[in-house]
Amino acid sequence: MPVAQLATLLVLGPAGRQRVRTSQTLLSLAVFLVFALILQAAVLFELAQTEAARVLTTVSLSSAGGFYLLIRSGLNEALHPPEPSLTLAQMVCAITEVCWAYAVLGAARGVVIVMLMVVLTFGMFVLRAGQARAMALLAGLLLAVVMVACNRADPQRHPAEVEIVHAGIATLALGAVSILMVRFGRLRQRLSDQREELRQALAKIHEMATRDELTGLPNRRTLRDQLDQGSQGGQPLSLALIDIDHFKRINDEHGHPVGDRALCHFARLAEEELRGSTDVVGRWGGEEFLLLLPETASVPARACVDRLRQRLRCHPLPGVQPPLVLSFSAGITQCASPEDVEAAIERADQAMYRAKEAGRARTELG
Repeated sequence: MPVAQLATLLVLGPAGRQRVRTSQTLLSLAVFLVFALILQAAVLFELAQTEAARVLTTVSLSSAGGFYLLIRSGLNEALHPPEPSLTLAQMVCAITEVCWAYAVLGAARGVVIVMLMVVLTFGMFVLRAGQARAMALLAGLLLAVVMVACNRADPQRHPAEVEIVHAGIATLALGAVSILMVRFGRLRQRLSDQREELRQALAKIHEMATRDELTGLPNRRTLRDQLDQGSQGGQPLSLALIDIDHFKRINDEHGHPVGDRALCHFARLAEEELRGSTDVVGRWGGEEFLLLLPETASVPARACVDRLRQRLRCHPLPGVQPPLVLSFSAGITQCASPEDVEAAIERADQAMYRAKEAGRARTELG
């Protein structure tokens, strides 16, 4: 692995959503590193007290570094917080530290307003509209408290007129950023809703393309794909072509709605007879169904079909009087390879018709 990729892996972790969270937190740490250098410059220019700047630098770098380690280690997901990115928690800490810097920086304290804008922008891509308003309100209130406290504690260094001007600028800037954050949050929510609608639409299209609309079973196209895949394993694959007996008579005597219910009734019972996730039953067309039985020889496949026939005998179609008991004719064969698929379907079809000609309600091997 190249050195650059190895370094990226060590610092940011493996690719994925967690890496994005880690990179965002690392960016925040980088911002506070620069912020620490600015504080030291303020000390050098005698704009801030050495001890106060040292304490603030230690706290801000420790909190930013702590959030980075928390997310890089994966504890943010292991603890199952409501928001794995911990954006709100990081912003609250950052707002508190920046407002603290207002009291430390003396004559240069006006630059703190810009830092508050940076902190609020940090959450623009994550926060909802209500959360964005709350963070802007927190920043404004906390800064106002610090301004009043500084003026009361040292009116000469923090004259009221200067604090009023700073408060006006901060209110204007925070209000503007808050409006932009709320609008951006609403836009992001609309995009998220549209993505979800698109995902649901694609899932519906996929279902319509792969599922029979009436019974919900895999349709002929899906069955062909699964038959092609199942025949490649080198293991015996049995397929049973099933035709419901006298289905036209059911439609003529009871009506097409009852005929549709009969198809759905058969589909439900057939699915209940499947062996876990290996067997597949689907609608081949009309009143015909195809049962795929991987790793199954013809004799066990016949036993499976017989169990389904017995289940139908024990469960007449509900809501029909006199009781309507479904029966079917089936043809079973084995598919040896992908090249044998078409011939296997033809063998099963011929065996099924032999079963019908022999009196129906029976199974023939092809």
